[in-house]
Amino acid sequence: MSATPMLQLSLGPVLFYWTRERYADFYREAADWPVEIVHLGESVCSRRRDMKLDDWLGIGRELAQSGKQVVLSSQTLIESEADLRDLRKLCDNGEFIVEANDQSAVQRLTTASLPFTAGAALNLYNPATLSVLKRAGMQRWQAPVEMSKQDLTRLLADCREQGLETPCEVFAYGHLPLAWSSRCFTARRYQKPKDRCQFVCQKHPEGLALRTQEAAQVFNLNGIQTLSGACQDLRHEVPDMAEMGVSLARLSPRPDGMAEVVSVFDAARDGTLPAPDPLALVDAEICDGYWNGRPGMAHTQGREAS
Repeated sequence: MSATPMLQLSLGPVLFYWTRERYADFYREAADWPVEIVHLGESVCSRRRDMKLDDWLGIGRELAQSGKQVVLSSQTLIESEADLRDLRKLCDNGEFIVEANDQSAVQRLTTASLPFTAGAALNLYNPATLSVLKRAGMQRWQAPVEMSKQDLTRLLADCREQGLETPCEVFAYGHLPLAWSSRCFTARRYQKPKDRCQFVCQKHPEGLALRTQEAAQVFNLNGIQTLSGACQDLRHEVPDMAEMGVSLARLSPRPDGMAEVVSVFDAARDGTLPAPDPLALVDAEICDGYWNGRPGMAHTQGREAS
């Protein structure tokens, strides 16, 4: 019986709007982290123009020299002809594989016979769809963030039965991307129109908390993107992921403490992560509900049945 392949770690694209200096510092540190794959690029809002494609390519070349596989992530919501022009440039970059987060990116890449990876926003739920995209050049796919462990286990088993062996990636850490809108909720919070937002989302390097009247954080507003208020954390699920046939665990960048997060997940895939302590207090900022087939806000690690 062959050994279970070791799970790889991937760093997702930065979902928030940071300064050029912050991006540079972050990826300079990331070059030394034990992650195999790094996603770069602006996947949320086309108005975030501090970083151009050439800037991302420059960072990508430096990371590639450090031994990382670099992936350029496309914008998830395409709203204008200008967005399409930028998408064409991204897909035609000639250096790095592209993560398609929208069907327009899939069309551009397949028309040009270019390999690509599929992001979670493509909503891939069945072997038939995965087979079509694999024939079109898909090299890897990310499971939808709301897909449970049970459903993904079944899907991967069905894929194996049909001879469809395409690496699968799971969103294992970070605020879960839930929705995108043509409206900018952060700009609206500051009573500014979207096209004259003055880039107020840059004031919130980890999003703008949206709380209930009871002060519970339910969502995280990130410009046109809505994220979960809590961070999904599947570090204790890493061994099961590898056993299921998941190939990669995606870690979504946060502005602080990311080196420690990577270190913990690296330990988890080596089998050296301590078991959850049932007596430890549950961190209210952590969730794993979707993975366990429950409401997304739920947190089950370390809890005893009530």
